Amino acid sequence: MNEEIHVAAMTPIFPGSEDAAGQKATLGVLGGGQLGRMFVHAAQRLGYFTAVLEPDAQSPAGLVSHHHIQTGYDDPAGLAQLAQLCQAITTEFENVPAHTLQTLALTRPVAPGATVVGIAQNRIEEKAHFADCAAVSGVTCAPYAVIETPAQLQAVQAERKDLLPGILKTARMGYDGKGQVRVRTAAELEAAWAGLGGVACVLEKRLPLTAECSVLVARGWDGQVVSYAPQRNVHVDGILAVTHAYEGSLPPALATRARDAAVSIAQHLGYVGVLCVEFFVVEDGSEHGGLVVNEMAPRPHNSGHYTLDACDASQFDLQVHAMAGLPLPEPRQHSPAIMLNLLGDVWFDTNGQPHEPDWAAVLSLPGTHLHLYGKLQARTGRKMGHLTITGPDVASVKTVARRAADLLGLPGLDAI
Repeated sequence: MNEEIHVAAMTPIFPGSEDAAGQKATLGVLGGGQLGRMFVHAAQRLGYFTAVLEPDAQSPAGLVSHHHIQTGYDDPAGLAQLAQLCQAITTEFENVPAHTLQTLALTRPVAPGATVVGIAQNRIEEKAHFADCAAVSGVTCAPYAVIETPAQLQAVQAERKDLLPGILKTARMGYDGKGQVRVRTAAELEAAWAGLGGVACVLEKRLPLTAECSVLVARGWDGQVVSYAPQRNVHVDGILAVTHAYEGSLPPALATRARDAAVSIAQHLGYVGVLCVEFFVVEDGSEHGGLVVNEMAPRPHNSGHYTLDACDASQFDLQVHAMAGLPLPEPRQHSPAIMLNLLGDVWFDTNGQPHEPDWAAVLSLPGTHLHLYGKLQARTGRKMGHLTITGPDVASVKTVARRAADLLGLPGLDAI
């Protein structure tokens, strides 16, 4: 499955260059959140101008970009302006309308393209893709069934009891644990589907998990692929809390298998850009061989933020290189790292009263790298920033990470 690509995408867009109309090399991004902000920083550091299309006037990416087109993602005038300003365009999140990407791709290189973003938007299509390429990737998804109609629900209840206990997930718009319900019985499944509004869902069998991990892959227009070593992730209430990125965070053979599978998935898609593939690590001796693919994100990912401080090329650097048609350097990690996610909860005390985190104490710790996303209001559960800890060895990184997590009152302390 290969994306249709505009012929201009095959010609590198070098920073500081001009097009035939004298327009300075400008890269565009749909979405103004923190991922867009970090993309903008990476592009600007290389010397590109940037444009952000985002309706929020105070968006983190819009506030730091050369151009901010403040409009909706399906506004024809805004899209025309973005295409006029930019030589190539990407997206910072997968829920941008696929037809928007199709429209932009008529005149500009768009990476990733509408087809693969559409797959990532729909769990039904995503799981079908994983199953389709399992023979090549060597890894498949957990057993599942599609539930879109009452008849399919009844069939699952009668014929697929092996999927229980399971997790019922909405096919669309589910992230950070949203749109997911754990079910143990056929009755709970029926109630959960009704509670989700009877929308299209997948029922996924719950497996005996020992860990979760993810792999970041970058692929260029010419098919060149580079990747990072897998990172081990710890989630709390469905939201990423801690990422472990160092040699030994996962068994070597399993890490190699996950990395190879992620590359195979990107190649099978004909993907262009940065792709994150998330995996479940299941108990040894299972029929799944210890590894199950969970989902993919067609963009840089929260679990890859450590690359900003622990690698010589970050996931955002590779995002810029891929979309602009530049060579993709093989990234090298120079330091072990642990990344701590900072949600808005950090800005409230145990009584729910607003307070400022003790940044002085945190930043006095060796090897700490604070990244706040420029969001003007903290809210419980809102991603406000992250803290990466690097050091000369894993033991020292863990010691500092535990201390920082304790100072900030972060969850998942026992997982560091």
